[in-house]
This record gives sequence, C-alpha cells and structure tokens, in this order.
Amino acid sequence: MRGLAAAIQGLRIKRVLVRRGDLRHAMPTSLGATLTGARIHGFRRRAKYLLMRLDNGWSVLWHLGMSGRMVIGPATNQPHEHVVLDFDDGKRLGFIDPRRFGAVDLVRTEDEDRHRLLARLGPEPLSETLNGKLLHEAFAPKRTSVKAALLDQNLIAGLGNIYVCEALYRARIRPTRLCPDVTKREATRLAAAIKETLTDAIKAGGSSLRDYVQTSGELGYFQHHWCVYGKEGEPCPTCPGAPCPGVQRILQGGRSSFFCEVKQK
Repeated sequence: MRGLAAAIQGLRIKRVLVRRGDLRHAMPTSLGATLTGARIHGFRRRAKYLLMRLDNGWSVLWHLGMSGRMVIGPATNQPHEHVVLDFDDGKRLGFIDPRRFGAVDLVRTEDEDRHRLLARLGPEPLSETLNGKLLHEAFAPKRTSVKAALLDQNLIAGLGNIYVCEALYRARIRPTRLCPDVTKREATRLAAAIKETLTDAIKAGGSSLRDYVQTSGELGYFQHHWCVYGKEGEPCPTCPGAPCPGVQRILQGGRSSFFCEVKQK
C-alpha cells in the first residue's frame, strides 16, 4: 500500500485492461468503466486487503492471495498479468497472480467496512485496540491452540503464518499451547511481540517467499531476520537453555509451525 501510494496517488487512470473474468471470485464486469477516467484519491489497508480509493466514490478492493503482486513499470509479457492500469503520466500498474487465489472487487468507499470480505474481520494488529487484555479475554473461551487462534482473521485481522510463528517465538509461547492456558502476562507479552514483529517486517519491505515483491519489483528482506520460520534443525538464535535441540517444525491445521521447545513454553 505504501509503495502504491507513493507512486500513483493523485494520478488519473487513462486505460484499464482486464484479461480474465475471475480470480478467486468473479471480477465485476463494470471494473473498466468504473476506473477509466477516475483519479486515485488515496489508499487504505484492512487486514490483507488493499483498498484503492477513487475520486468518484468507489474503492477497488485488491487481495494478493498466495502468489499475487502489483508491480509498477513497463510491460513484461507476464503470462499471468490479469489486470493492467495505465495512468495519465505514463505509469503502468500490473496485477500478476499465477495461482489466481487473489481477488479484485468494487465497493462504494462509504461501504468498505460492510463489504462481505471485510465485515467480520477483527481488530488491526498494529492498532491500539490490540493489547494484552483483549488477547487474554479473546483466548479464554477458545479450546484451540494459540497458533490457530492467531490465524483466525475474526480474532485479529491480517496475521499470517510466518509472522505468527515469529511473534510467538519473541513472546516465548509455544504454538501448541491451548488458549485458556495463556496468562494475562503472557498475553501482554504476545501483543507487544506481534506489533514488534510486524513493524520490523514493514521496515524490511516484507518477506519475499516465492512470489512476493514490492511495487518496484524489488524483494522484501525480512526473511533474512527470521528467528525460527523455515529454520528446522538450525540452532535457536537466542536460546537460554542448554543443550538446545534446535528449531522444531510441526504441522498444525495443515500449516507448518516452527519453534524452540526450550525457549517457548
């Protein structure tokens, strides 16, 4: 969102090219007509959704899915470039999504929070709303693992598998712990760890795992700062115990969890 805002906010859309009618969901047939001639008024992010607000009262909702990326630059003959926006200053934005798990939709700007994909989302992880008290109260009635709870977008919006693993490591909480067993002190520590992990990742431009790139086409570099994710068998970087068996990997709900059994209790 920050990359797009810096590059195209204030520009007028000169031409829209839609190369297919659906991704994860059907794309609105009025997409081209609604965007053509409109100026980019601003941007908003909600969870993993990006909202591009236009000066005609409409917002374009984008979701990158598993493999999507939005790149500003010249045409690259990408076989999976599904939507192209040309701007009045000559810039070009391409939405590329090889697996087609992403989404593009239209919503009136005043109705963004009522959109079917946004209406039930929980609080933003970097907002003041997220704190230890909220987490502790939200965990209390659940009978799932803390890892599963954090991936529930209705509990907290926008957390993904990588950053949940990293935040739990920083908070010294094992991903298999049951939610009711998390104390108030641990919940406070976890809330802080979530914010720290995401803030550090944003500074590094995100994590380039497989397809992700920034709007300039450059990679994100936070993967070089991961403590546990993807590091099965490697030494725990800050393990307080000895001997340390190294980073462990287990499957939870079909997703990989990485943790240190010595540091995380």
